Amino acid sequence: MSILDASLARLDGTPATLGDLTGRRPALLVNVASKCGLTPQYTGLEQLHEKYADSGFTVVGLPCNQFGSQEPGSSEEIAEFCSATYGVTFPMAGKIEVNGEGRHPVYAELVATPDEKGRAGDITWNFEKFLVDGDGRVVARFSPGVEPDDARVVREIESLLS
Repeated sequence: MSILDASLARLDGTPATLGDLTGRRPALLVNVASKCGLTPQYTGLEQLHEKYADSGFTVVGLPCNQFGSQEPGSSEEIAEFCSATYGVTFPMAGKIEVNGEGRHPVYAELVATPDEKGRAGDITWNFEKFLVDGDGRVVARFSPGVEPDDARVVREIESLLS
């Protein structure tokens, strides 16, 4: 079974699978938070989404409140914040857990992939990024401090789309 078949809720609460959110095309999956020092990365994530959407790529936001309680809001508050503050148009899931006993099944598979420093395992903070292909295979993992427009991220996205 592909991670794309994993059930989760959209930010509006309607049921979906990860494949519904990605459109079963290459995607950058990011655990996001509204009250984090890295929250301005929403700008770069939206720019990636806009730049490559017509080429068959999307970003998917996966809100998580496990790091410093930096995503405390309701789904409605998250949606309003992302839209009003950062103009986010990419798909967003409902809040999930990325670590621990309640870890969402998508993340159970994602965390097995090492990041650019060779480190696999638990998510370290908000805005950790996973690039998956259209079949849900993990192609790359980037630590939270790697900006969405980093040359390594862009290179990996473009290689999937060529």
